[in-house]
Amino acid sequence: MRELRRLVHSPHHLFVFEVCGRLLSFTRAAEELGVSQPAVSLAIRQLERAIGCDLFERQHRAIRFTPAGEQFFGEVSASLERLLQAARAINRGDDAGLVTLSISTAFANYWVMPRMTRLHRSQPNVDLRLQVVDRDVDLEYQNVSLGIRRGRGGWVGYDSANIAREEIFAVASPAYLQSNPRPRTIEDLLQHQFIHLEEPFRPRPTWHDWFASFGVEYVDRGEGLRLNDYALVIQAAMAGEGIAIGWRHVTESLIKKRLLVPVLAQSWITGEEFHLIWSSRTELSESAQQVRNWIIEEARAAAMVRLP
Repeated sequence: MRELRRLVHSPHHLFVFEVCGRLLSFTRAAEELGVSQPAVSLAIRQLERAIGCDLFERQHRAIRFTPAGEQFFGEVSASLERLLQAARAINRGDDAGLVTLSISTAFANYWVMPRMTRLHRSQPNVDLRLQVVDRDVDLEYQNVSLGIRRGRGGWVGYDSANIAREEIFAVASPAYLQSNPRPRTIEDLLQHQFIHLEEPFRPRPTWHDWFASFGVEYVDRGEGLRLNDYALVIQAAMAGEGIAIGWRHVTESLIKKRLLVPVLAQSWITGEEFHLIWSSRTELSESAQQVRNWIIEEARAAAMVRLP
């Protein structure tokens, strides 16, 4: 261990090296670690100086492993992974039933919460914690069991299960449709007040995209209500502020209660999907497996009963 301290100097350098090697970017490593890019560069230079060889080849706005760096990265990442597994095993011993699910505010409010009673009834020993986030997070880095991600699957380091296809239609409150002329065609929608979702970190389809899918030109001139969280969009729509984009899997429970209604029969199936994800490198606890299986079964049951 004394020789290891002499060669490495600081365990922090190994953590920095692992992130740089995994992302092959000093800039992105700095973002993940929450430090400056020069601090990352300095840590790598100090590690290289202590070991006595270069670990990365610096290129313009890019880095790549040297042969020695690639070999060292394999050993470092494997060792850190074993430490992580050991730490998590100890942690699960204290919180065996604790499961964290990383999701958006809207998914938490309108998909998970209406189903929580069924979860508690079927899995009474599970302590499900909801981590509401406005961006996709690294589940392993944040020590989170499960998450929801939009895409088509195949994320590196994750296993996934499709829980909903992305289907989008126009929704509004019954009160809004009673006080405004009800649209008969997609073109009629252009005369109405829109509620816009402008998420800062996760790209989502816009009204322009929705109209374009039906071959209708829509020019966004900056009018309408603009919100940066979909839960706020839904609240505004239920309050009668205008017509909103409705993701079917999120708004179904509200449509059943007549808090929202589809404005037209047409919907856009984008080809994207929403997936439940979990780390492929870390074994889920028994409780996390139970929550995973419960979400998948709930999603399958919801898919079998589609609203008109």
